[in-house]
Amino acid sequence: MSNHPRWALVLGASSGFGEATSLELANAGYDIFGVHLDRKATLGNAERIVGEIRKLERSAEFFNVNAADPGKRTEVCDAIAHKISRTDPNHGLAVILHSLAFGALKPFVADKPEDQVTQAQLEMTLDVMANSLVYWVQDLCQRNLIGKGTRIFAMTSAGGARVWPTYGAVSAAKAALEAHVRQLAVELAWKGVSVNALRAGVTDTPSLRKIPGHEEMMAGILPRHPGKRLTATTDVAKFIRAMMAKGTEWCTGNVISVDGGEFVI
Repeated sequence: MSNHPRWALVLGASSGFGEATSLELANAGYDIFGVHLDRKATLGNAERIVGEIRKLERSAEFFNVNAADPGKRTEVCDAIAHKISRTDPNHGLAVILHSLAFGALKPFVADKPEDQVTQAQLEMTLDVMANSLVYWVQDLCQRNLIGKGTRIFAMTSAGGARVWPTYGAVSAAKAALEAHVRQLAVELAWKGVSVNALRAGVTDTPSLRKIPGHEEMMAGILPRHPGKRLTATTDVAKFIRAMMAKGTEWCTGNVISVDGGEFVI
């Protein structure tokens, strides 16, 4: 793939890790395709991000759709393929970030059936936060948008291996996501594609604030954290930028902690 233009696709681009990575990569000279799902109340943030990217004289093509909807995924992939074919027909995506955070936050077992996770909620959480990575990669590969030099990253968390009340469905999704990363890394290695999961530490994001007891989570980790602070979204964004350097392509199939040592304490 050529170095210019360099295209990045960020799934979950309007907040948290997706926002920080979109801006960091734009600063590094990448053009950004962003997929996000925002209603009127939060749409302004996505529009602000698009504006900041364009101020950096980079292209920003954002799609306000449900990334887990097969029909919408097809539309976005077709639009990306069309855009790239007109501007850089011999090349595809340099970076793909999967940072979708939408799932059920209920216990598996509760005194009242209505308070526990349902089959539909469990399956939805796994589909959005894990399986959708596979479906996006499949569709992008079919359009020749993934090839030698493409770096694929998926956001996981310590919850993939540890337990937090009400986090069971998301924990299962993160564990599945990590398994998908390993499988994709092996299947795509011959194409020169690297696939890694990034395990961020506790980070104050809109997604974290939806977890019941997130205040306790942040307050509990901070005194024990080796770096004496929480992880920031920019920590992950800068790591992704660094991983775009030549010589990092042999790093694939891993769960990489970007947490200042949090996971090992």
